[in-house]
Parts: sequence; C-alpha cells; structure tokens
Amino acid sequence: MKSIVFEGRNKLSLTSKPDPRPEAGEVLIEVHASGICHTDFEVLRANYGTSAFPLVPGHEYAGKVLEVGGDVTTVRPGDRVVVDPNLECGNCPACQRGWAHLCAHLGAYGVTQDGGFAQLSVVKSSRVHLIGDMPYDIAALAEPFGCVLNGLDAGQAQRAQNALIFGAGPIGLLMAIGMQVSGVKDITLVDIDATRLSLAESFGFKPIASGSGQLETMRHGMDLVADATGVVSVAGGLTDYIANGGVGLFFGVCAADERIEIAPFELFRRQITLAGSHSLNHNMPQALAGLRAYGPDISRIVSHKMRLEEIAAVFEGQGPKSSLKIQFAKG
Repeated sequence: MKSIVFEGRNKLSLTSKPDPRPEAGEVLIEVHASGICHTDFEVLRANYGTSAFPLVPGHEYAGKVLEVGGDVTTVRPGDRVVVDPNLECGNCPACQRGWAHLCAHLGAYGVTQDGGFAQLSVVKSSRVHLIGDMPYDIAALAEPFGCVLNGLDAGQAQRAQNALIFGAGPIGLLMAIGMQVSGVKDITLVDIDATRLSLAESFGFKPIASGSGQLETMRHGMDLVADATGVVSVAGGLTDYIANGGVGLFFGVCAADERIEIAPFELFRRQITLAGSHSLNHNMPQALAGLRAYGPDISRIVSHKMRLEEIAAVFEGQGPKSSLKIQFAKG
C-alpha cells in the first residue's frame, strides 16, 4: 500500500508498505478521507506524542471496512466507519474517572501508532463507529468536532449567551458551529484573513478583522472567549474580552515552552474561569449526531481534497497558500 511515513524528526517519505492484516479484535479499513491537523505537524517536529518514528500520521479519518479479525462482531466488511483515534490504558487515575483523553499513557492512531495517511489502516474494532450514508469527507470531521465538543463542555458553553472566537480557520469554524448547536445565539469570529472571515459570515457568524476597533467594544463583554489560533500573544489576551463570571477557553495548541501573564486578582475579582481542553473523550457518537444535525453545508470547511503525493508536499511546506481543512481523498 502507498503511505506517508514520518521517518524521524522533520523527515518524511511517500513510500510503499506491505498491506496490513487485521488480527483478533481488529479491522482493516480502506481509507477514503483523512484530514490534516496542526497536531500532525507537531508530531513530525517531535513536539507531540512519543516520537514513535517511523510512523504513518493521520488521526482524522474515515473509510470502508475491508476485513475483520477474529472475535469482531460489531462491524463487518462493507461497513462505512470513522475512527476514534485515542488509545487509553484504562487503568490510570484519569481513565478510572472516565477521562480517557487525559490518560497518563495516552496513545493514538496517527500519533503513536500508524494512522490514516495511507491507503489502508488496521485499527481496533472498538475504535470505529458506523457512519451510514454520511459522506466520508464529513465523517472525517467527526474527530476534530468531537474535540470541539469536549472543549465546549470544559468552557461551559451551555450557559453562554455570547461568544468570541479568535481564529476563523477550520477549528474556529467547527467551534462556532458547536457553540451554535449548544444554543449560543451570538457568535463572533476574529481573523487576519478576509477570505476566512467572509466564509464565517456565510455560515451566519459575525466576522471581525484582527486589530479592528470593533474589538474594543467587546472588552469585558463576552461570556465565552476561545483561542483557536495557538498564537501565544492571542491566548495571552483572552481575559481582556471575558465578561465578569465568564470563561476563557485555551483550545489552540501553543508551543510547550510558551508562557503568558495572568493577573490572579483579576480572576478573583471578576470570577473568571480559565479552561483548557485536550482531544476528544469517547464522544464520537455525539460528534456524528452534531454533524448530521447541521447538515451537508458543513462540508464547505473542507477546502482541498488531495492525493497522498500532494499531502506529503503539504507536510514539506509546499501546500496551498490559502486553505481550510485539507484532506487526503481516495481517488
């Protein structure tokens, strides 16, 4: 099979590997859609995961079951499925409390084990979910949407009347859609890219250009303020916009060694909550339900569908100058 392989830190190849075969409790999937995430680049840079090189990346993917191993009764060949990539130990304190995404020994397909940027992928049968007739490109959004829903739970979105999101990329848009599904009525997105802001407006959200004077009118006025950029200067300014009693959600992935300044007195006096969010937590069914409820228009978040050769070029810094979600798509 053809696959992208991270050979080592900042080193990748497009290569042919032997076709994998499922063992007991596993299924073989023909990958039909697999999305690029910022985390994939951090895996390549050895900044995230266990640096389990060589590795086939890709943790946002969907496809068709070709073969099942022994003892598998939940799916059968021909089923259309999406993968929940997380692999928890089940024994650590976090797992015992139901926080699989915070597992002390957390692994994931595409991060610590071979994932979805290949023609074929073997995964545990417990990690796949049936998608019915949902298009593969939309189903492959279930993993990032599951992460968003987990983040909105941490950010107490259910009690927010308004929200401000920094970053109108694919995650910012999915977060806005998740907020909308959660009942938030007034949602604003901020970005430096006019094209992304135009798209956000077409989805029914308020767009604001970064640096605009309109932001000044929102100071201390937003119930939920989220960073979906991973830019430390943006993350460091969230409290400027959080209303008294509101929540700041750190969703974007800043570099591990970055730091911001927080005034403890301000958190105390204005009763501000700051929340972090990592990955998804066995909420793939909820993510799929949300995607179905929103409808096919969500597919506009996928801006490019590419061959594996083109995906490899994206990882090498030769991708499109302007994009949203980029996916490998089976030809």
